[in-house]
Amino acid sequence: MFLAADRPTTDLPADLPAAIAALKQELNAVILAHYYQEAAIQDVADYIGDSLGLSRQAAATDADVIVFAGVHFMAETAKILNPNRQVLLPDLAAGCSLADSCPPEAFAAFKAAHPGHIVISYINCTAEIKALSDIICTSSNAVKIVQQIPADQPIIFAPDRNLGRYVMQETGRDLVLWDGSCIVHETFSEQRLLELQARHPEAEIIAHPECETPVLDHARFIGSTTALLNYSLNSPSREFIVVTEPGIIHQMQKAAPDKTFIPAPPQDNTCACNECPFMRLNTLEKLYLCMRDRQPEIQIPEEIRLAALRPIERMLAMSA
Repeated sequence: MFLAADRPTTDLPADLPAAIAALKQELNAVILAHYYQEAAIQDVADYIGDSLGLSRQAAATDADVIVFAGVHFMAETAKILNPNRQVLLPDLAAGCSLADSCPPEAFAAFKAAHPGHIVISYINCTAEIKALSDIICTSSNAVKIVQQIPADQPIIFAPDRNLGRYVMQETGRDLVLWDGSCIVHETFSEQRLLELQARHPEAEIIAHPECETPVLDHARFIGSTTALLNYSLNSPSREFIVVTEPGIIHQMQKAAPDKTFIPAPPQDNTCACNECPFMRLNTLEKLYLCMRDRQPEIQIPEEIRLAALRPIERMLAMSA
């Protein structure tokens, strides 16, 4: 496996954004970045979005090279949708704790133990888990997709138990949940959140549905990163406590510089645990190097890719 850390970072150009722009033209490349990337990467990206938006962009692109500034499962999704295009990820070690919480062998056994169930899997999973699924969803469309399933059809929902509980609450459906979670969204503390709100009584709490229920109970609005961004821009409130990975605040502040956005603190005040350590492995330097060297490159066995493609295509069709 070729990791970004294996490459020397000497002799980097003085103006990295300009060098990246030149490489983009040379390669006919598109740079897709998740909201949780560092600000410098967001500022050079062609498209910034959440998982659903990024999936749609990956499906629609006519670029020869897709540079995915995100984590591994996101780049895999782009490759699943674009088998004949080169997909690059700045650092192959940029994984996902939620995806790691659902090993394919264990999930296959879990699925076999619930015959007759269809499998709806959150996009934050590996290509192997997507290949074992019937429909993929994101935090933007999970409720909408479950609402389209006949009421008498039993459903397995994987891998995020917190998003699954939120979907159950919103739809009234009884879902069989895989016991997975995101280390970032689980780090938010109800007690610390209430202490912060006491210091900012006019602030609205907005939260991602991957957070645990006690935290969500205090939110004025719950939604995907894109939904949180849009809500904060349209709300008359001037101050917000943002309960998700704080990378999204860069776009919030750019779009509404007259408003105040406060990142929710983690339980442990001595760490930056509300930042995704995997997302933050990507840097502007690594982004440049992966484009210059055209590696690390995402590869997926064709059998798995085809099996994973079907549930993604179902998601896109059901989200239209």
